[in-house]
Amino acid sequence: AIADTAPLHVDSQHEFLDWLRSAGFSVNPNVARCTSPAEVHAFCADALAHRADLDYDIDGVVVKVDGFDQQLDLGFTARAPRWAIAFKFPPEEKTTVLREIRIQVGRTGVLTPVAEFDPVTVAGSTIARATLHNLDEIRRKDVRPGDTIIVHKAGDVIPEVVGPVLDKRPADAPEWDMPVACPACGSPVVHEGDEVAYRCISLDCPAQLKERLIHWVSRGCMDVDGVGDELIDKMIEAGLLHDVADFYLLDVDAIAALDTGRTYVKDDKKKGVAAGDSIKVGTAIATKVMDELIRSKEQPLSRVLFALGIRHVGKSVAEVLAKRFLTIDALAAASEEDIAACEGIGPKIAASVREFLSVPENLEVLQRLRDVGLTLEENLGAAVAQAAQETGVDATLASGQPLAGLTFVLTGTLVNRTRDEAGAALKLLGAKVSGSVSKKTSYLVAGPKAGSKLTKAESLGVPVLDEAAMEAILATGEVPNV
Repeated sequence: AIADTAPLHVDSQHEFLDWLRSAGFSVNPNVARCTSPAEVHAFCADALAHRADLDYDIDGVVVKVDGFDQQLDLGFTARAPRWAIAFKFPPEEKTTVLREIRIQVGRTGVLTPVAEFDPVTVAGSTIARATLHNLDEIRRKDVRPGDTIIVHKAGDVIPEVVGPVLDKRPADAPEWDMPVACPACGSPVVHEGDEVAYRCISLDCPAQLKERLIHWVSRGCMDVDGVGDELIDKMIEAGLLHDVADFYLLDVDAIAALDTGRTYVKDDKKKGVAAGDSIKVGTAIATKVMDELIRSKEQPLSRVLFALGIRHVGKSVAEVLAKRFLTIDALAAASEEDIAACEGIGPKIAASVREFLSVPENLEVLQRLRDVGLTLEENLGAAVAQAAQETGVDATLASGQPLAGLTFVLTGTLVNRTRDEAGAALKLLGAKVSGSVSKKTSYLVAGPKAGSKLTKAESLGVPVLDEAAMEAILATGEVPNV
């Protein structure tokens, strides 16, 4: 969200930067206010030409709409503001030798080819590997083991193989092909005709197991702090983990006894160990891990659905499914058509969810999760109560969804709330909040300095409310007859 700068009496980006300078903040001097596209192009070209003269690394220039009112009107997508865009500089390129293409098996069984090449320094750091994504990409770029290749960092961040230097290719360099068997478990590799991905479909594949376990405990999923790659490796080696439900069968003693792979360098009589003895995980860390695992049982169904690693089900899709079906049993009983009817979910996602919940082994894991204490339900009451407290909306009123079926658009400057806060409050009462006015818009809420949206609403006959009217709706759930 855009910060509230009204108390500073500034209306634009450049005025805000001037205020920061006057307040004693360090502000980059390499900024300019441009009045035309030509000036923007000239600034970017000059920044690229003098990139090496700076005392720090940059990978481009950010171009922003100056006025805050215009920024508010333009709003945001799910990932970025519509009022700012990055002009990326061409990445620095280096050549090196591709020694091998190895396969990495992900948590959904996808086989991803990874280029292993002689280490080379690019954009300030040394890289020695980069994903090649899939076989189609390898064919398109025509890269082969033994090639001299051009590498760079996409966005000066992600290592990428640009392509081969063909005049340096060894005469005997053969085309690379996908293996017919999974390198982790030896099971057959399957390629579905409508997809670029090659997959290992074995549920017993150890590579998939590790990736599924890592995904389960990650921050966006069950959020189990203190459990990372290294500890999961040790748990698998010790035979403690075979699926995600096994996390909840662990105990402090079993975790504490795990070997870290390191040894003591000198005798320590207090600990009763000698140089060369293996270092164990220990009770302190094990207790913390168990506390985190117990806490994770309280995560809502949306987190569990995301953590299960169902193909095509990310965080947002998981939240939609959880809100619609409320329990894992209801979702498991739903037809593919029922799932596809959810807003934002198409037939491909629905088919993936239905397929996952039709596999007996997956249903067994879900039952084991229930047996160890996970509720597998979405606690909408708690979520609504928290959101109501944050937005100042009555929780009982919100549970009735009085604004369901209505679409609101917000424009101009609001006094009591930011537009994001007002939108969140309206959504809590069941309304849909859109960024643009159309014939389907139920109400436009217009604050001071409203612009083109107000003009369009008036031309379409869309009812226009002021902020006081909106606050009345949020307090009562009742809309005016206008």
